[in-house]
Amino acid sequence: MEGAEAYTVDVRDEKSVKLFFDAVGAFDHLVLTAASFIMGPFLKLNTADVRAYFDSKFWGQYNAAKHGAPLIRKGGSITFFGGTANQKPLCSFAFGSALNAAIEGLTRGLALELAPIRVNAIAPGIIETPAWDLMDKKERASVFKQAGEKLLTRRIGQPEDIAEAAIYLMNCGFATGSVLYVDGGDRLV
Repeated sequence: MEGAEAYTVDVRDEKSVKLFFDAVGAFDHLVLTAASFIMGPFLKLNTADVRAYFDSKFWGQYNAAKHGAPLIRKGGSITFFGGTANQKPLCSFAFGSALNAAIEGLTRGLALELAPIRVNAIAPGIIETPAWDLMDKKERASVFKQAGEKLLTRRIGQPEDIAEAAIYLMNCGFATGSVLYVDGGDRLV
């Protein structure tokens, strides 16, 4: 998107988020992609690690919206990032299902409360991003191949797919309270 700027902020620290927005001033659109990631069996995961995940993905987006919304110009929007796990849960990711459901609820609630600022969310499926770099290269290639073969699109998502979704939500002045699933049809198979 022409004129777009990207910033890195520790969204887990509300004070630094507030200071960031105080320094930035007025803007048009807020797109929040920040989040750590963990996955593992419910009974074996450390609760502190799950809380850290919630702190980055839910509370980080919450804090950014709270301190950024007052600075959004007329016609502007907020775009959160959730995921498809609340629609199609995965083994060893029950907390991810709950987290993504919370983001969808926050999206709808803030669309009402912050109107006319538009608030939407993107729920990506499997997307080839650096988040997967923690996995062995060979194993990752196998996961991508198997997932792509099952999807209706016959491929996994690319960052460009998500960027197009974000641009759509920023440009569509009639979209608010919406969750845009960009998952290659994963919820249907």
